[in-house]
Amino acid sequence: MGTKRRFRVWRGDADGGDLRDFDVEVNEGEVVLDIIHRLQATEAPDLACRWNCKAGKCGSCSMEINGKPRLGCMTRMSTFTEDETVTITPLRTFPVIRDLVTDVSFNYEKARETPAFAPPPGVAPGQYRMQQIDVERSQEFRKCIECFLCQNTCHVVRDHEENKEAFAGPRYFIRAAELDMHPLDDRHDRKEYAQAEQGLGFCNITKCCTEVCPEHIKITDNAIIPMKERVVDRRYDPVVWLGRKIFRRDELGADGNPSNRARRPAPGSPNVTPAPPGSRLPENAPVGPDGHLDVAELLAPNQGGPSPFGDDTPFPLPPEQVTYHHPDPNRDIH
Repeated sequence: MGTKRRFRVWRGDADGGDLRDFDVEVNEGEVVLDIIHRLQATEAPDLACRWNCKAGKCGSCSMEINGKPRLGCMTRMSTFTEDETVTITPLRTFPVIRDLVTDVSFNYEKARETPAFAPPPGVAPGQYRMQQIDVERSQEFRKCIECFLCQNTCHVVRDHEENKEAFAGPRYFIRAAELDMHPLDDRHDRKEYAQAEQGLGFCNITKCCTEVCPEHIKITDNAIIPMKERVVDRRYDPVVWLGRKIFRRDELGADGNPSNRARRPAPGSPNVTPAPPGSRLPENAPVGPDGHLDVAELLAPNQGGPSPFGDDTPFPLPPEQVTYHHPDPNRDIH
């Protein structure tokens, strides 16, 4: 038998509402979402709450607990003292639909505005080849579960409704950074687009988005700051400006930008049909003499962990390099 704990839950809709007090039983090992379900089953059957997986992977049960954006299914009741009142409110940045459910369509509108991955011309799906080190560079950003806690806590949109039209938010800055790092993405203006259309310049890197990320993505340090640095380098660094002016004519593409050089194939890798002239080819990530990525861009040298295949092996492995032993059906497993 659990103990009774005091909860304060926001009830209302778009027209207004207030906080209601409830005394709800709490058992050992439970999370806040368990308490909301028990509250729905006992005292408030009409309490609206969005949830799905209850495993911290769908991002549906985003809410504010004691004023901090959190996932209800990942916030254990043992976090709070027994005499503490737990206050549960909807995400403050987005319009309330009812109770704890908010209208997060703003984020989906920004997702539609973000240019999608553009595969290189002449390379069909299934022919893409990436080095493992390139996979690791953007793997961290693929962990995003789109809970929109970072969007909710970002003061650029939280405190300034007028900024929403011009500001995409941290979730879509890591998407832009991910595609900017992708060696097969054929768009050359990810940084410029982030600055001109997504409002990258509005961010003043307070790192509040990183603090609330349930997947522990280093949004500010590994995505936003490097993107800002690349934009500034391209626009204001005199060395970069001069380099673009004196580039040899035969190293410039049809659009006037430096063309990308083909990567030297890894030893033992299969022959890959070259892409047509003028298309963007995979690029090596910038690494230091020790073989690690520049710490100015990534906090850890290998975000995805060391590869069992080595850094110079194409991914995925070609079929002829994959060894699989079929189980023997006649083998006695007892």
